[in-house]
Amino acid sequence: MVQTKNLGKNRRNRCRFCTKDGCPRPAFVDYKDVGNLKKLITGQGKLFSRKRSGLCAAYQRAASNAVKRARHMGLLPYVGE
Repeated sequence: MVQTKNLGKNRRNRCRFCTKDGCPRPAFVDYKDVGNLKKLITGQGKLFSRKRSGLCAAYQRAASNAVKRARHMGLLPYVGE
């Protein structure tokens, strides 16, 4: 019998903001939390896709708005270095 490796197929990419009880409403991401927002954007300053970031749909929209607000306030750059 040949064993096959399980290369993370059972691992779900969970939303970092959702709790075990589900997605808390309203979905809010703080635009002043630059450390968390930098984990959601690429080196070029683009927002990661839902598949790559692992966020649920509600928090992906909230993160998008938070990144836009942080850029407008000057906390995040519009383009990367």
